[in-house]
Amino acid sequence: MDAMSDDGQSRGETWREASGGASGHAMPTARAMTFEQMLEERGYVVYTNVGTSMMPLLRQRRDIIEIRPKEQGRCERYDVILYKVGEHYVLHRVLEVRDGYYVVAGDNNAFLEHVTDEQVLGVMTRVIRDGKDVTMDSPRYRAYVHLWCDAIPVRFALLRLRGRLGRVKRAILGR
Repeated sequence: MDAMSDDGQSRGETWREASGGASGHAMPTARAMTFEQMLEERGYVVYTNVGTSMMPLLRQRRDIIEIRPKEQGRCERYDVILYKVGEHYVLHRVLEVRDGYYVVAGDNNAFLEHVTDEQVLGVMTRVIRDGKDVTMDSPRYRAYVHLWCDAIPVRFALLRLRGRLGRVKRAILGR
């Protein structure tokens, strides 16, 4: 598995002939690859996420996720998509499919974003949590998605309340 940096670069290995070595063994050399390059060359990306926007589904730097290239056609409601905004890679869930764009949000975010098909690099196909493989068609995952996403108005209200309470706490404690 490749280690991923925060900028979407993989420190994957490529092989080259050892120079000056009598044995002729191949030696690894680091080559940085973007998510786009990995999807194009390998057909998948495997990494751990950085950030908390997809909690509780994804735990930062703990869960392993697999991304595959987006298939022909449009993404579907509840797909978790990898997309690029400027130089930043983002992994969020599709909440609505509209003409020419998607309405997306992180599972732990209280705001919506619009993403076009051109921005979408791939779709999450599985999560490995504590050594257990969770596919997007498993009953447990599908139940989570419906419970979590169908309660968006309540969830957004709770997330906003949590943010306000945090600001009040910081104001009181002077932090």
